[in-house]
Amino acid sequence: MIKNRNLPNGTRDEFGPRAAVKENISTQLFSIFKQRGFTKLTTPILEYADVFKPLNLDNYRPYQLLDEQGEALVLRPDLTLPVARMMSTTGVELPVKWYYGGDVFRVKKQLSGSYNQVTQAGIELVGYSSLKGELECLTIALAGCQANGIKEMTLELSDARFVEGVLAALPVPQPTKIALKQALFAKDLTVYNQISELLADTEFGEFLSEWPWLFGDFDTVIKVVQKLPKIPQVQTVIKSLNAVNQFIKQMAPEQRVVLDLSIPSPQSYYTGMAFRGYTQNASDYLFSGGRYDDLLTSFQQIKEPAVGLAFDVDALADRVPLPKQSKQTLIYFNSDQWQEAETVLKQTPNSTLCLADSREEANRIAVSNNQQLLDLTKEGE
Repeated sequence: MIKNRNLPNGTRDEFGPRAAVKENISTQLFSIFKQRGFTKLTTPILEYADVFKPLNLDNYRPYQLLDEQGEALVLRPDLTLPVARMMSTTGVELPVKWYYGGDVFRVKKQLSGSYNQVTQAGIELVGYSSLKGELECLTIALAGCQANGIKEMTLELSDARFVEGVLAALPVPQPTKIALKQALFAKDLTVYNQISELLADTEFGEFLSEWPWLFGDFDTVIKVVQKLPKIPQVQTVIKSLNAVNQFIKQMAPEQRVVLDLSIPSPQSYYTGMAFRGYTQNASDYLFSGGRYDDLLTSFQQIKEPAVGLAFDVDALADRVPLPKQSKQTLIYFNSDQWQEAETVLKQTPNSTLCLADSREEANRIAVSNNQQLLDLTKEGE
């Protein structure tokens, strides 16, 4: 007999209403993806560890094992990098629109309260360099939340180019810029204020005094950014962010949009705009995505534009109420009545065949599962 029947830390069995809710969410999302012309892509759960070198693994690490040659393998902790690996090895003609679904595996810190196995569903657009790529992702993000009954979602925008653009313009040595960025991201105000004080009397001084708090309502944050001198790279970023904000206002006038220009990118391979959706009083994101034009250069020399979006199916399921189940009909029949039972099954919504050998057992099953027994044998008459 097997002695250890426990689950590994951070995993869980899913069945019944929870499993049904997740399946329905995935079905809704896949329907949206397919309706908008995306093609299904499936990659292996096992990948070589090198595939995930571009990942920022500060908060988790992958499950690791060795193949027969001693090469390090991992259970995939991410679904975007396998797409990039596949693109670099198959020679698929660009541009392409992929969609995917599956589990990712991340060993989180102990006592984090998070599961190590998470179900995702997402899209990747490779070969599209214009802002239309981001707008398509955001359109699908809003549609996915709406289709699954998510209300009062907050959309957070950021951009990897903003911090780098501001730092590049500061009249200080490179080591000082690096130290300032580290203090900004760590919200180490003591060190940040010491460095920013060096620039207090410059044209950057007023902005730098507010930069650590540069997040919140979109229009409010943009007003602070306007205190910066004209920096071409930053102006490009702000133009794109404003265009996206206007697009969202037209698509969903009631949608709350916030802007955070004081945080690092969600992943080191992001090169442009990033977006995430969340609800109040929850630590996990409903979806996240962004632009990563350098992603394929981890696997090939040719640079290709790419943008993507991933839904956290588990986070969506946590916010969707469990459906109210109507009483299921349990169809009891004799073996020589199988065709009749099949006909009744097709005609009766929310029904299932009873495979018990006796009416007594059928009654017990019906009572145990709160089902309505439909007896085709007439034994009770």
